[in-house]
Amino acid sequence: MDAHLVLDRAPLIDWAVAGVALAGEVRSGDLHVVKEFAGGALIAVVDGLGHGEEAAEAAGMAVTTLEVHAEEPVEALVRRCNEVLRGTRGVAMSLVSLNAAGQTMSCVGVGNVECVLIRGRGHAAWARESVMLRGGVVGYSLPPLRASFFPYSRGDTLIFATDGVRSGFVADLSWSERPQEAADRILTQFGRGTDDALVLVARVIGGEA
Repeated sequence: MDAHLVLDRAPLIDWAVAGVALAGEVRSGDLHVVKEFAGGALIAVVDGLGHGEEAAEAAGMAVTTLEVHAEEPVEALVRRCNEVLRGTRGVAMSLVSLNAAGQTMSCVGVGNVECVLIRGRGHAAWARESVMLRGGVVGYSLPPLRASFFPYSRGDTLIFATDGVRSGFVADLSWSERPQEAADRILTQFGRGTDDALVLVARVIGGEA
C-alpha cells in the first residue's frame, strides 16, 4: 500500500517506496526518510557506500539524524550527517525539503542518488527538473553545498533512485500510476541487480494546483 503519514491536517504528499538488497545480503544500504512537519516535509534517499552491514549501518545513522532534525535547512542536514558519519563508509544522499507556505522546495544532493521533479498536468510536455548532484561522500569528503530552489504545485512528482537503478527511469511515467505502482515498476524495469536499489516516488497532493 502507498505510505501515508497520520497528521492532524491533510497530508502534503502521497508517497511510496520500493527497494531490494543485493542478493545474499540481509540488510540494504539504501534507505529513505519521509517526514512531514508543521509547515512542510522532508524527503530524502540515502545510499551507504558499497553494500552489506557496513553500508546499512552508515545509512541508518544518516536516516536517524535526518529524522531528528527534519525541519532544518537541507545544507545544515547534510553537514550534520557529515559529522555523524565520520569514520564510517559514508553515504551518498539527496534531500528535498518542501515549504508549504511558499510552495517552494529546497534540494541538495551529494553523490549519485538521482532525484527528478516531474511537473504536474498544468505543464506542457512533462516538464522536469533534476537536482544538481555534487561529487563527494557524506562522512568523508563533503563538497561545497548550495541548495537549489524550485516552486512546486499540486500534482508535481519527485522520483528518487539510487545507483542500483539505471538512468532513464522517468521515461514511461504515467499520470494514472499511483506512487506505489510507479516505484514498483521502475525498480522492476530499471533495477541493475548488481547492487542494493531503492526507488521513492512522492506526489504533492496538498497546496494549490
